[in-house]
Amino acid sequence: MNFEPGKKARGKRSVESWLVSAGREHRPGAPLNVPLVPASNFVLGGARAYSRDDGTPTWEALEEIVGGLEGGEAVAFASGMAGIAAVFDQLQTGSLVALPDDCYQGVAGLAARGEARGHWSVRRIAVDDTGGWIRACAEADLIWLESPSNPLLVVADLVSICAAPRKRGSLLGVDNTFATPLNQRPLELGADVSFQSATKYLGGHSDLLCGVVTVRSAELGRALRQTRELAGATPGALEAFLAVRGSRTLALRLERAQQTAAYLAERLAAHPGVSLTRYPGLSSHPTHLVARQQLKGFGTIISFDVRGGASAADSVCSNLQLIQHATSLGAVESTMERRAGIPGQEHLPPSLLRLSVGIEDAQELWADLDRALRDAASKERV
Repeated sequence: MNFEPGKKARGKRSVESWLVSAGREHRPGAPLNVPLVPASNFVLGGARAYSRDDGTPTWEALEEIVGGLEGGEAVAFASGMAGIAAVFDQLQTGSLVALPDDCYQGVAGLAARGEARGHWSVRRIAVDDTGGWIRACAEADLIWLESPSNPLLVVADLVSICAAPRKRGSLLGVDNTFATPLNQRPLELGADVSFQSATKYLGGHSDLLCGVVTVRSAELGRALRQTRELAGATPGALEAFLAVRGSRTLALRLERAQQTAAYLAERLAAHPGVSLTRYPGLSSHPTHLVARQQLKGFGTIISFDVRGGASAADSVCSNLQLIQHATSLGAVESTMERRAGIPGQEHLPPSLLRLSVGIEDAQELWADLDRALRDAASKERV
């Protein structure tokens, strides 16, 4: 996959080469790897004075990497929610926000709090209701999509939605975390904002909090940087350093984990202890055709419902040996959790488990899943 990376790139590069080469200095004697720059202030008279206002070389390396991947101007934040909050901060009082019905609980909570305080009103739309999103584009001030969605993995028809006529001055943003820029580039489709929780795939090792918002408009990029500065939502030096280092292996990790996820999804779909398996790569998935047309790869997340209800699902999680019973996703280790057991997620199917597939041996992962499912089923029969 060749693409046109950021303005600092030297011609066209593959995604794999960009991930490894971007963000580095190319002068003789410069450090080969992006250094950790734990500086709050700088000697006056140069380009930087205070890092909250002027950034650091470590942040800028991360922004160059992600901006090139997404095809726009990237702004890094202290966390994913800090980045999303900065996008919402661009809204005027009385705005209308269009939000998916299947949405990350942090975003749903942010939107609900703003609505309760009279900042905006919220309209929830099913992810696969393309007509509803097209109508919302003509009326809403912020159209915020997740595709694939979390955790039901519904794929929105971004091609049609992004091409729809929109209200003047509105913003259309896509949470691109599950797809990553390697599988989907929303800005190319016409979105104004593409968001990544760098905590997940970019960092890839469950050891940092960071978010990156990438935009097409330089004016919007400046506004987001001002919000970051005034709100103090700046990324930590160590976190930015770790996100840069993690990004170098993103293509390798994603390829391996996607292959394993496709294998596990097929096995889970045929397992007697599973009543429903959701994975965009399965032909049985409701939005599989859209996923095939829109995504380069189907991702590493699977959600499935365990027969026997919540207690059986909890039993599966407690009997895992290789897969970690933990939240979050996109890291080298596979993790799994029952999402309806999390406050704010009670509306989800009670036995739904979200599995983030890592880079472990595929056969050993399946053996762990199969054993835990069979153990849970035997306990339910007792």
